[in-house]
Amino acid sequence: MTTEPLVLGFDTSAAHCAAALLRGDSVLAEALEPMTRGQAERLMPLLEEVLKAAGVTWAELDAVGVGVGPGNFTGIRIAVSAARGLALGLGVPAIGVDGFEARTAKGSLPAIPAPRDQVYAALPGEAPRLMARQEAEVAARGAGLTFAPEASPAGMAAAIARIASSRMDAPTALPAPLYLRAADAAPSRDVPPQLIDG
Repeated sequence: MTTEPLVLGFDTSAAHCAAALLRGDSVLAEALEPMTRGQAERLMPLLEEVLKAAGVTWAELDAVGVGVGPGNFTGIRIAVSAARGLALGLGVPAIGVDGFEARTAKGSLPAIPAPRDQVYAALPGEAPRLMARQEAEVAARGAGLTFAPEASPAGMAAAIARIASSRMDAPTALPAPLYLRAADAAPSRDVPPQLIDG
């Protein structure tokens, strides 16, 4: 008799820490905490709480699934780094799941809010990209799809765990961030000070 895999899914790509633990298709424990900062300090304790709520230990995990973005640069790096570390420490696969897959719903255009009245969207038949919100609304309407981008949808961590579980047998590279726009931060344009020997 084979036991269904135990998969921990989590995401910090927006203003939240989200985690869910699944055995097969059953959600054993789930948490979603809104937060604009502090994900780096909160993520591991939150994962520990989710495991404890389900009465399981780290050693029982068969895989971890992680949201790889797009979204907040720092948040994505926090979750991806945690997933890679857990995979190495526990000897289990870490599987990246992008935000479009985690938000896929029948009849809806997968979209994620972005700064400056833009969205990350995966239009039918096109590669995901950053676009004006109005352009995505028009495209969704033209394709007969609903358009309701949400940064922190309920059930996202469970969706990540479910997708990761379905990919456990396929060899994958370590999860990597999915960035669809350039970083807001840029190197300083100031001329560096001149060093004087003396």
